[in-house]
Amino acid sequence: MTKPVTIVLDAMGGDVGCEVVVPAAVHALKSYSEVNIILVGDAAAVQAVLDRQTGVDSKRLRVQHASQQVEMDEPPSSAMRNKKDSSMRVALNLVKAGEADACVSAGNTGALMATSRFVLKMLPGIDRPAICTALPTQRTHTWMLDLGANVDCDAGHLFQFALMGSVLAESVDGTASPAIGVLNIGEEEIKGNEQVKQAARLIGDSHLNYAGFAEGDDIFKGQFDVIVCDGFVGNISLKSSEGVAKMVASFIKQEFTRNLFTRMAALIAMPVLKAFRRRFDPRRYNGASLLGLNGIVVKSHGGADALAFSNAIKVAILEVREAVPDRIRAQLDTRQQDRQAQ
Repeated sequence: MTKPVTIVLDAMGGDVGCEVVVPAAVHALKSYSEVNIILVGDAAAVQAVLDRQTGVDSKRLRVQHASQQVEMDEPPSSAMRNKKDSSMRVALNLVKAGEADACVSAGNTGALMATSRFVLKMLPGIDRPAICTALPTQRTHTWMLDLGANVDCDAGHLFQFALMGSVLAESVDGTASPAIGVLNIGEEEIKGNEQVKQAARLIGDSHLNYAGFAEGDDIFKGQFDVIVCDGFVGNISLKSSEGVAKMVASFIKQEFTRNLFTRMAALIAMPVLKAFRRRFDPRRYNGASLLGLNGIVVKSHGGADALAFSNAIKVAILEVREAVPDRIRAQLDTRQQDRQAQ
């Protein structure tokens, strides 16, 4: 029998809040019989949306009231200082107290990162949390981190990111010895700044499977299971890829609606177009892990719809099942033992 999993959701986070989170919660309950959900937010607002849902299993769902919510443009310091009863803070407190196994929020990224770090603390041996998500490739997908949490990183931080990404790929995907690449301006060892060169040496000298430098176009080829970079480079790469995907979709639509002939061609090509759209649908990849915390926190895109938020819940469930923080802790212990033995 599968062990029960409890996921707490910040029902007020994101651009829409409970209008998206509540339907996603109901979908998760229907999809996973072993999952329990805690919805944190304005109880009256959450209940009003719940009353419009059908087939709700009330035995596996409860609402936890929170009197405040963190605004999407609110400075993290303000949220930490003035919003101690926010839906985000209360949700994270439930994880810390052991009442929930993981938290999912579509709220303010900076506030979520800062509050998670304050409430849950970091795993011993990890200096900073990193944002990590799966990106589609020509084969399956690759895990990329950091995607914006840490603008300035030294080689040691990049090594920690590589270790955590490797654990995530191995535990969630079942990939034995994931191939790790360090994002660089070229494949040659002489290229890049000292930061990435030293990170490559650290990863190469460890028990991790270092596969070399990765260039920008390698992100989507699929030969790397994990790609490591600092948050400045990672966020720009992510946003650039999203922009290219939107441009390609726009071009395809323009060409197929150009005239009557192309509209008829579009009808014939509809099965292919639907398959293409599904493979590039960003909602299928929604849910970024905040790795390095002493607990599981998943960040959903602020503009996510119910389908996208459901995928973020799925990511949290997988990480709970595979005990990702415990696996990272074990890898850190192994690393420490190796260093002491040298």
